[in-house]
This record gives sequence, C-alpha cells and structure tokens, in this order.
Amino acid sequence: MAAKQKPITAKAKKNTPYVVEQAANLLAEPEVFYSYRPAYVDDISLLTRSKKGLNAKAALDFLLLSGFTQDEFQETFKTTVKTIQNHVTRELTLDAALSEKLLKSFALFDKGVEIFGTANAFHQWLNTPAYGLGKQLPFDLMDTITGIQLITEELTRIEFGDLA
Repeated sequence: MAAKQKPITAKAKKNTPYVVEQAANLLAEPEVFYSYRPAYVDDISLLTRSKKGLNAKAALDFLLLSGFTQDEFQETFKTTVKTIQNHVTRELTLDAALSEKLLKSFALFDKGVEIFGTANAFHQWLNTPAYGLGKQLPFDLMDTITGIQLITEELTRIEFGDLA
C-alpha cells in the first residue's frame, strides 16, 4: 500500500520542477517513480529559473530519483551531500550554476527514463561505454553542461534508432 502524499500547494508547484511519487509493489523491489514538470521551456526561461536558484531540497530529490550514490552525486555536482543538507536545514537556495545543472539533469533523466523505461535502466546505461560518445561512460560527462548536452543528443539518436 502506497504511503499518502501531502497535497502539493500552488506555491510548491511553482517552485518544483518535478513531483516524486513512491510506489511499493509487494511482488517487486520498490521503485521510485516521478513525473517531470519542466521548470523551463526554452533557454531564456532556463536562465531565469537558474538565476533565481532552486530550493536546496531539489538536489536531494535528484539524488533519490537518479539512483546515484552519494559519491557519484558529489563527483557530478562538485559539492558534498552534507553541504546540500546544511543548505536544506538553513532553507537556502542553490547558486545559478548548480541550479542550471540540476534542471538540465532532471530533463536528462526524464528523457532517459522515457527511452529506457526506468531510472535504474537509465542509470545502468549511464555506466556503460556509449559508442556515440567515443566509447566513454555517459556518467563521466555529466559533470559539465556540455557533457549533459552530448548525452541528451545521444539519447535522441537512440530514441530514433540512429546508432551509426
């Protein structure tokens, strides 16, 4: 039986680029499902949203949704989980650069889950050498915005069957 979720207020909807839903199935391992609600529709709105800064809890939510270990998260986002937890406690927002990387990462995971079916399957792909990325691990590219863009382009090629 799934736990009851708190209703999402209008303010929360405005400030959250995603919704987390926990679904437990007794016949399988519990999976985290989420629906992504874009916080931006173009580069200008991405820039505007990033400069406002995301609530620090967004980083912890990404850690949960992505299936990243704490070390993977810290390597990708160049900050520690402890720092993020302190920001959450103090109700601080993230800086523009980290907010932008998180927004792009949420969009990347949305596309990856759409193509591979689950966050776990996408996470496995991120840790497998990709032919279209010079046989590099996609995960190793996620520490930069350009790397996230290259991964997104590779996912688009996979989506449309253009693997050559």
